[in-house]
Amino acid sequence: MDKLDNQQLLAQLQQHFAEGIIRYEEPYGLLTIHTKKELILDILRFLKDTAGFIYLTDITAVHYPERENTFEIVYHVHNLVENVRIRIKVSIPVNEPTIPSATAVWAGANWMERETYDFFGVEFEGHPDLRRILNMDELDVFPMRREYPLEDPNRVDKRDFYFGR
Repeated sequence: MDKLDNQQLLAQLQQHFAEGIIRYEEPYGLLTIHTKKELILDILRFLKDTAGFIYLTDITAVHYPERENTFEIVYHVHNLVENVRIRIKVSIPVNEPTIPSATAVWAGANWMERETYDFFGVEFEGHPDLRRILNMDELDVFPMRREYPLEDPNRVDKRDFYFGR
């Protein structure tokens, strides 16, 4: 049996989820597919049960305020036997930041989804205990969202003349 590579994996995914693979790329040799949030659990189950991707490495999000769908939920999974990795991305709007929970596929997704909720405000539907994990419960903002300027423009200690410029 041949070793699983990115082209074989992509062919399997396109065969099973033809309408669901929006686009794909291979930056630095890491197969990355973009899909719809309605299919994310089906794709994750397929990868785990059929393709041997038994290890969920990470779940996180990225906020792109300049885009139409401003959140990108990112999943990294690993086939330990074949030593193949894949990244799955799902774009969702900031005004409706919900996506199905991967805890139905991997119990270990629990803490990763809680962290993503805590920092980005992404709601994972069906999560058994979605609450803050690192920030204070009273915090009413999500610190990793790019909604605020990085620095206060009125700070006087950051003026160029203080640095000889």
